[in-house]
Amino acid sequence: MTLEAFTGTLIFGYFLVVARIGSALMFMPGFGEQQIPTRARLSFALVLCLALYPMAPITAQPAGTASQMLLLFGGEVTIGLWMGLTARTLLSAMQFAGFQIGQVSGLANAFGPSLGSFEGATLIATLLLIGTVALMFITDTHHIILRALMESYVVFPPGPPMFGDLAEEMVHAASRSLYIGASIAAPFFVMGVILNLGMGLANRMMPQLPVFFVAASILIAVGLYILGVAVPSMIEFFLADFVQWIGTFRF
Repeated sequence: MTLEAFTGTLIFGYFLVVARIGSALMFMPGFGEQQIPTRARLSFALVLCLALYPMAPITAQPAGTASQMLLLFGGEVTIGLWMGLTARTLLSAMQFAGFQIGQVSGLANAFGPSLGSFEGATLIATLLLIGTVALMFITDTHHIILRALMESYVVFPPGPPMFGDLAEEMVHAASRSLYIGASIAAPFFVMGVILNLGMGLANRMMPQLPVFFVAASILIAVGLYILGVAVPSMIEFFLADFVQWIGTFRF
């Protein structure tokens, strides 16, 4: 192999790593946040892929024809996008939980900035998202994410992806995300039922009592208290499931 062919093979292998890992980092929680400038994310992805390229099990082979190159690049980009979007789907459990908590505790109209969440997100949803992403770096979960990206070459070797399996795992991730969000918000559902039932009974006993104004303040106060007590356990519960998935790519 000539020097020119060897150099071309190295460059082609590097871009294969960028196609998978760079695509995954576009949506990966913590790395693909919208608040990070696009140029900074792109520069970080290129440097990270360059650092991980020697460890990637990419066979040093000639690029082949243009159609083979496009198919190989398309497969790598598909797998990378699948990993990033699936991880982002799991993170949406915190958005769902925050929205439900806001509805139950009477803070659904306290809108906050859209920091990685849906438009019109409540302050609680934004708080849970920011806290979860911050704890990912504090607990070194981002190291597990990077290791999982490298181990993805063992689970998904370079080549045509199995779209049926990817779609099935995406459905599993969406259902798991809904389960996690509902489990996190469950204490607030119980609080809402108990407080609203108590206020309803109080209204029946004292019709002159302004239940709406009394119940609103009580719901907000109790909701904030439960939130302050339960937030560490809520985020820990989510991170445990997230690490379980990112370590094996299957629940």
